[in-house]
Amino acid sequence: PKSFAIFLIAMCAGPMGAYAQNDCKKPVYLTFDTGHMAVAPLVADVLKRQQVQATFFAANERTQEGDGSLGDHWAPWWKAMAGQGHEFASHTIDHAYWRGDVADRQGGATRFRIRPSAGPREGQESVVDAAGYCRQIQQASQRLQAITGQKPLPLYRAPGGKTSPALLAAARSCGYAHVGWSPAGFLGDELPSDKFSNTALLQKALRDIRPGDILLAHLGIWSRQDPWAPAVLEPLISGLKTRGFCFATLRSHPDYAGWLATHKE
Repeated sequence: PKSFAIFLIAMCAGPMGAYAQNDCKKPVYLTFDTGHMAVAPLVADVLKRQQVQATFFAANERTQEGDGSLGDHWAPWWKAMAGQGHEFASHTIDHAYWRGDVADRQGGATRFRIRPSAGPREGQESVVDAAGYCRQIQQASQRLQAITGQKPLPLYRAPGGKTSPALLAAARSCGYAHVGWSPAGFLGDELPSDKFSNTALLQKALRDIRPGDILLAHLGIWSRQDPWAPAVLEPLISGLKTRGFCFATLRSHPDYAGWLATHKE
């Protein structure tokens, strides 16, 4: 019957292509870290048009417009992204880079040298214990939940991907598993555009990305003169789809299935 055919079409289309995502044999996992946010509305448009869900790792970074990437100015954007089925996770509230471990001479717990690139201690190196580092992770997660009304995933990404075994253990102790990215998933939007053109970055990604890869991009990089997003984003998504890939959030990534099952939101 015609009504049943319409129902099947609707089911297959699904919100943000959910049916195709579940049925896909070649998933990739598109993730974004925060940045200056100038391209965020354009990124959102591409993802909506392409019916692609992504995972966003958020810190309260300085922005070209507004009061920080997790400030009130950008809160409606995050809320809208939640409504479109995207997932969220922490990038540490002050975008705090790990700079090194500090071993306790008396055999106590390892502490960590960090240097935030945002927040009240921007550019200042300090030493924190595991609880202090956990607060960095938790505050970003809590802010995301307050803005979106959606519990973020119990995952986080350290700025620059810089970590140590002790740092990862500290994060796990307070309920967060670290997420890096695949070698081919480094999409290059942090690189200087005079040496790494958008065309070259797109060609490399389409050539090298493999099923299961975690892809990394940003919501605006201050230093890149020719912005990667959204110029490369849509042809990358379209090109990968043509090659039989689909897009999923980290909620369905097999490497984190066990962690997510035992650390329910």
